[in-house]
Amino acid sequence: MIRRLAAASAAGVAVSAMLAAVPARASGVEHVVDDSAVETPGTCHVESWVTIIRRDDGVATVAPACTRRQWSNLELGGFVATAWDGNTRETQIGIAPKWNLRDEKRGLGLALSGSAGIDIARGRLTSASFIAPVTIPAGRLRFNLNIGWQWTRADGHAAIAGGQVEYQATSTLTLMAESFARDHGHAGGQAGLRWNPKGRRIDFDLVYGRYVDGIAPLAVSLGLTIHH
Repeated sequence: MIRRLAAASAAGVAVSAMLAAVPARASGVEHVVDDSAVETPGTCHVESWVTIIRRDDGVATVAPACTRRQWSNLELGGFVATAWDGNTRETQIGIAPKWNLRDEKRGLGLALSGSAGIDIARGRLTSASFIAPVTIPAGRLRFNLNIGWQWTRADGHAAIAGGQVEYQATSTLTLMAESFARDHGHAGGQAGLRWNPKGRRIDFDLVYGRYVDGIAPLAVSLGLTIHH
């Protein structure tokens, strides 16, 4: 009985840890480190991705967002995410707005982003975050830095920080590498690519990561973004 209770508790923490990073991934679906940019004013996108951590563990997310022409520096987003760990499953629905304070075209981009997620089964707040993304453009390179705070009901408060570099290899292919850490658990990292066929409104992502949730050593993510 004690072992079963301990396993159930560990599964709950793992599920919450997987869900905790979901709202912060606006920079490219499954990317953990965010950039300072908002969606093009007057347009919307729908991001979706699946992260497989082990054979029976993972996260599936759908995250729409829009920027209105009248509020060109404010992106209003939301998300629905389901994480599973063996027989444990949790689904969150939440909001994820981002306010661009300075456009990266001026040499340095700065934004503030936040999120709040509710466990739909229990009807209670179960995660929240507040992040300050910074973007530094350098020709084909783009550097993104994050610092902020994260909270989950299962795991408490955590300071978080991360860095990312993007390289525009061709007009249709972008390469990415990032690292990130919380003030507990393992530091993590990811590397991957984004393919935008013929400059159209669809992006495909393939990303390989380590300790994405701070617990599991390996993760593979597939992402799809549709702009309209």
